[in-house]
Amino acid sequence: MWNPIQRFLSKRFLGIDIGTSYVKAVEIYKSGRQRKLENYGQISSSVFREKPFRTFEKRSLLLSNEDIAKAIKSIIEEAEIKTKQVVFSIPDFSTFFTSFELPPMTKEELPEAVRYEARQHIPIPLTDVVLDWQIIKSKPLDEKKTSFEILLAAVPNEVINQYEEIARISQLELIALEAEVFSLIRSLVREDEKGPVALIDIGAKTTTCSIVDKRILKTSHSFDMSGNDLTSTLAKGLNISFGEAEKIKKQYGIVEEGASGAAEGNSQVIREMLLPLIDVILREIKGILDNFYQQERKEIEKVIIAGGTALLPGLKEYFKKSFDKKEVEIGNPFSNISYPPLLEKTLGEMGPSFAIATGAALRGLQG
Repeated sequence: MWNPIQRFLSKRFLGIDIGTSYVKAVEIYKSGRQRKLENYGQISSSVFREKPFRTFEKRSLLLSNEDIAKAIKSIIEEAEIKTKQVVFSIPDFSTFFTSFELPPMTKEELPEAVRYEARQHIPIPLTDVVLDWQIIKSKPLDEKKTSFEILLAAVPNEVINQYEEIARISQLELIALEAEVFSLIRSLVREDEKGPVALIDIGAKTTTCSIVDKRILKTSHSFDMSGNDLTSTLAKGLNISFGEAEKIKKQYGIVEEGASGAAEGNSQVIREMLLPLIDVILREIKGILDNFYQQERKEIEKVIIAGGTALLPGLKEYFKKSFDKKEVEIGNPFSNISYPPLLEKTLGEMGPSFAIATGAALRGLQG
């Protein structure tokens, strides 16, 4: 039966994450205060060509807009996604982040001051980018003037134009574009977090370490060491294909010898091959955390791991040992979203890699 009140109160949005090897989509439905997982799906780039959707070295996507739109349409059809309203996430390495302090001024003077300061920090003409910014710290000096610290994000027009074109070909209504890190914050960092959180997104091509305080992004850095590097190391070391190495990586990870399901000796060999790369990732992260402490005099209280590599066997435990006395958790974007109980195991296994798409869908629900 048609209920005009229910229809007015409810809405649904689609979040899409175009990653290196997969396109992931999540549809979330909101009725009143309840948020419900309606549909989800993913498709590999290998379905279309032996080529990834993107690489770290290039801002633009590698496959054509038509191929990516075809991938999105396939997910929509297979998952029976109903909504046409979409929010796309933009990879952090396509977004230029910087922060700076402004001299005391009124809030009315802020927009012009930010744009002026942006010219000093962004290496390409402002006419070639779209700017977004937020206040990350403010200190009132008198009744009229306040000093501000600003986080600035700039996205090249060519990137935005490509996503707009993909939405058009996919016959979707583009509601918003946002950097991946903001989608991750929305889906993984709780509103009641009291202290700074380190959000570690370990993807196929890059790892991004972001520091968030009271759900405000303080800093974000990406570096070129992540999941595919682990797989490639195994493939070369064991003289096997990339696909076989990926399966072995997911089976053994960096668990210690004797762990459940591990063949005699195999787990230790895999662990010894992977640990040097994991340690490189940890050194990068600790450097970012040290810089944050030097600037803010605040210690990170929690580490949240996301991305496709988050569920690598033994990784959470190894991070716990490395970040002594800090809470470490695997990101769960579905913790505050209702879904059928029979999906519990499936969502637990896919959650970390669907965090960006989930956060993008939640962006739409913010109105």
